[in-house]
Amino acid sequence: MPKFLLYLWAFPATLLGLCGAVLALLSGGRVQIVQGVVEAYGGLVTLFLRRGLPWMKSGASAMTIGHVILGCDQHCLARCRRHEHVHVGQYEHWGPFMIPAYFLASFLAWRRGLDPYLDNPFEVEAFAVDNSAD
Repeated sequence: MPKFLLYLWAFPATLLGLCGAVLALLSGGRVQIVQGVVEAYGGLVTLFLRRGLPWMKSGASAMTIGHVILGCDQHCLARCRRHEHVHVGQYEHWGPFMIPAYFLASFLAWRRGLDPYLDNPFEVEAFAVDNSAD
């Protein structure tokens, strides 16, 4: 599939991610483009990520929303880039259904008594690719 169509398919989520990038810029953060993906870090994005998300036991170094990766800082982005680019590919595959599918997968893991983050199949795939570099 042409890359343009993949960007278009994932665009609803990317638009949400771009709101995070704007938030980073307005609060003293930075934005850069790496490997065709917008990366935003610093400012309120860092505060949001370090504070943690409800389904995670602790904060996060980075998270992906469409073709946007939000990170605490440049070091976190560099360290997490392979993992987060797996999520970019997932958004290209699932498009506007990625966010509901991700939350449903977390919910189903939780209902089975598993970790809603680490046992989420989307994360399992990302960690497998990420760990294959070791």
